[in-house]
Amino acid sequence: MCSWCWAFKPTWEKVVFAIEGKVNCRYLLGGLAPDSDLIMGLETQNYIQTNWEKIQQIVPGTKFNFDFWRLCEPKRSTYPACRAVICARKQQPRVETLYIEAIQHAYYLEAKNPSNNNVLITIAEKLGLGAKQFAEDLNSPDVQQTLTKEIALSQSLGMTSFPSLKLLSGGSMATIKIDYNNADSIIRQIIT
Repeated sequence: MCSWCWAFKPTWEKVVFAIEGKVNCRYLLGGLAPDSDLIMGLETQNYIQTNWEKIQQIVPGTKFNFDFWRLCEPKRSTYPACRAVICARKQQPRVETLYIEAIQHAYYLEAKNPSNNNVLITIAEKLGLGAKQFAEDLNSPDVQQTLTKEIALSQSLGMTSFPSLKLLSGGSMATIKIDYNNADSIIRQIIT
């Protein structure tokens, strides 16, 4: 549910294609905003909408459906979506990235609220995941514990902004500088 991650998606797909078979990728969830049933205050809603507009200027071609703000009760809560990614990974590891993409598509293009369990379960069903098991796992202590561990690992690696890229090679960790509009600059940092 990170709008900068959504904007980075086309560039990241080019990077993944270029490094396939050369580098193993692991996705970590950073959490962003803890569970909350409270509707976002107008100040936060305006801040995020302004951020979407800024992203569209910085990363041309990024689309957002601003109807989200009219059609949904926006909550500042990304943990449900993070847990849903863990549930998808748990059922079918190869579906993880498809599930992430489906959450982003639902949120940014279809004006659906991925803070709501019903939206997350519907996405799971569309991807062929077992909806009953998914729903049971979504708020289970085991999945929450996995999320807590991933957030802690992300933070221990210095991944405090989203998206973040780190490269582990030969026992050392390097930060990869993100360029939202230039996959080649990222690829060079990874496979040079």
